[in-house]
Amino acid sequence: QVPLVESGGGLVQAGGSLRLSCANSGRTFSTYAMGWFRQAPGKEREFVAAIRWSGGSTNYADSVKGRFTIYRDSAKKTMDLQMNSLKPEDTAVYYCAAATYYRDNYYSTYEYDYWGQGTQVTVSS
Repeated sequence: QVPLVESGGGLVQAGGSLRLSCANSGRTFSTYAMGWFRQAPGKEREFVAAIRWSGGSTNYADSVKGRFTIYRDSAKKTMDLQMNSLKPEDTAVYYCAAATYYRDNYYSTYEYDYWGQGTQVTVSS
């Protein structure tokens, strides 16, 4: 059973918006932070945004600052990524991830312990 499940991907024109959601599939674990990563064909998986479960502080990659917003619902253990002003270079498979330990930062894939299977986002020019 995949620990996390993403939804909300799809095809959108440049300048459009999409909202991705990530939910816990039912596995019980402590959550210190959750994040979004993306991977385009032929490229490494890269950090997009992260949110600490306690306090709700957020971090964003420079490439998405001002366009993407990450949200979390602590009670439901869900996380969303609102993506506005989408560009063709945002095209990728988007993955949500959960970190079950405290760390100083949550920018790297190895800082996360559970992952979803990914959802495709395609932005046409």
